[in-house]
Parts: sequence; C-alpha cells; structure tokens
Amino acid sequence: MIDEFAKDNLCGRLRRDRKALLWKLDGLSEYDARRPLTATGTNLLGLVKHVATVEARYFGEVFDRPFPEPLPRWQDSDGSDLWATEDETRDQIIGFYQRTWDHSNATINELPIDAPGHVPWWPEPYADTNLFAVLVHVLGETIRHAGHADILREGLDGRTGLRPEHEEQIDEDARAAFCVKVEQAARSAAQVKAVEASGSS
Repeated sequence: MIDEFAKDNLCGRLRRDRKALLWKLDGLSEYDARRPLTATGTNLLGLVKHVATVEARYFGEVFDRPFPEPLPRWQDSDGSDLWATEDETRDQIIGFYQRTWDHSNATINELPIDAPGHVPWWPEPYADTNLFAVLVHVLGETIRHAGHADILREGLDGRTGLRPEHEEQIDEDARAAFCVKVEQAARSAAQVKAVEASGSS
C-alpha cells in the first residue's frame, strides 16, 4: 500500500515539474530561449535538454531499459548536454524531452518501487540502488533545474509562477517597493555587523 502511494506521489510531482520546466520556454524568442544567462552559460533550452538526458539515462540504462534513440553526450567537459547548437531546433529538444517522459513512465509503471538498478556513474557502494532512490534523485534534479529556469525567466521578462494558471500579473510598482524594502533591510543588517566588528577590534 505505502509502495504504491510513494510511487504515485513521486510520479505526480515529477509530471508537475516537467511541465513547469517546459512552460518557462513559452513565448520566448529563439535567442532568449538559447542565450547564456549566467556567467557559466546557463540557458533555458539547455536546461530542458539536460534534464531530458538525465531522465533518459536514469530510467533507461540504470534498469537495463535503454532509451531507443541516440543520446547527447552527457557530463562531458564541454557541457554538450547543457546547450542547444544552431542545428538543434526548439521543437526537437522539446520533443526529445516529451519522448523521455513516455520512456520513463513506462519504466516506472512496469517495475516495482524496490526494483534493483545499477548507476555506473555513481561511486560504490551507492551504484547498486533501486527505483525508489532513482525516482527521488530524478525528481530532485528536475526540481533543481526548474528552479534555475524560474530565476532565468524572471530575469528575462519578469514572468513568474509554477504553471500558467498560477502566473502572477506583474505589478511593477509593488515589485519595486518590495525590492526597496529588501535592500534597506540588507543595508541595515550590514551596518549593524560593521559596527559590531569595529567595536570588537
């Protein structure tokens, strides 16, 4: 009973966060979907490509159920799975991600929650694992990168929210007032700390 509850709960959350990550691409120009938005080159379409590759590998080869298509190189020093080349279209990457959902869902549905798996890129003694641990791991990866996507999208056009039905209407004045309040609190805390430091020296 608890096994099925755990599986259903984790799968429901994974489905939700997959959609949230994809939604962050909606309405963006080709350039904004692809361009580097941090000092390390993090970009929205690359996040989708990376998470798709993670899912395909974890719910594929870990359980001897390889994804039926060639996969991008993964965890290479050149970061091949973290950006889209000019030859890769947005639709191709989104389609790849959605096909990984079908493949992953089939693995999850057909195996018991304690089904054994082996993660060759994990160190011993953790490499021998099970479906429950892999589900938790992939959900964590998806949530982490969906969070990255939240911040990147907010920086592009101010759009926030988990799903379209939760999207906030942007009130520029309220946002500006909130930022002023946070800035004032930060400056006050820094001044207090500076005074404490000078008094103790």
